[in-house]
Amino acid sequence: MTDEPTTTPESGDHSGRHPSGSGPDSRQSRSRSPLAVLLGWAKELVVIAVIALVISSLIRAFLGQVFVIPSGSMENTLQVSDRVVVSKVTHFKRGDVVVFKDPGGWLPAADPSTGWRRGLEFVGVLPNSSSQYLIKRVIGVAGDTVTYTTGGKLTVNGRPLEEASYLYSDAQGQVAPAEVPFEVVVPAGTVFVMGDHRNDSFDSRCHLADITNDGRPRGASAFVPVGDVVGPAVQIVAPLDRFHQLKRPATFASVPAGAAPPAQAKIVPEGVGCQ
Repeated sequence: MTDEPTTTPESGDHSGRHPSGSGPDSRQSRSRSPLAVLLGWAKELVVIAVIALVISSLIRAFLGQVFVIPSGSMENTLQVSDRVVVSKVTHFKRGDVVVFKDPGGWLPAADPSTGWRRGLEFVGVLPNSSSQYLIKRVIGVAGDTVTYTTGGKLTVNGRPLEEASYLYSDAQGQVAPAEVPFEVVVPAGTVFVMGDHRNDSFDSRCHLADITNDGRPRGASAFVPVGDVVGPAVQIVAPLDRFHQLKRPATFASVPAGAAPPAQAKIVPEGVGCQ
């Protein structure tokens, strides 16, 4: 049993209830103009947008990022304007396709993107189109000996690579693994990279004779510091007809481990280039 007060016809209704449409909630509802309602919705949308941007920024910073392929240096594995997802939580290995910052002197001018576009790329709303990043395949890691002899195959630690599954080919046939003989030993903390379209890739081979401006030995800029690698490209996500996973070629599984990496690269012959 409850302790509600009783009422009589003379005393009226003292229950605290208001006739329909006469309560404070109803007066407040009638007092809200369409503009106030729209402002309320706008505030909610702004909050949702901010939360989405924060989540997108965290994903970009710690999990993965989308990049646009700007050139044909990785054909036919990657085509110009492909969108690829680069993982920041997966450790790359020999044979993986990786995105990395320009290690110094590989690229010309700075990124021409407008400020607003750079902002949207930074938070992950737009794919990164910066001209200061490159994408190549890791051929050798620290301590590896990478060798090419005219007419032969590219070898890593003495094991020939079977590159037919990824080297560029067209109606004229498949490109050669390289044009100029060379042998390098990859120094500590770096990787040696090459494009799959070897005739259209200005990669590690082409910087073996470079003279750096910061006092490093000749050819040092040919080797990409591991700290400059964003991560391995794991998936093509656009265009949709090219949607597929990027896998490490099987030939790299049989490559033996390299020796203890030297502090400085060993390059033979001195001054060798890619042509």
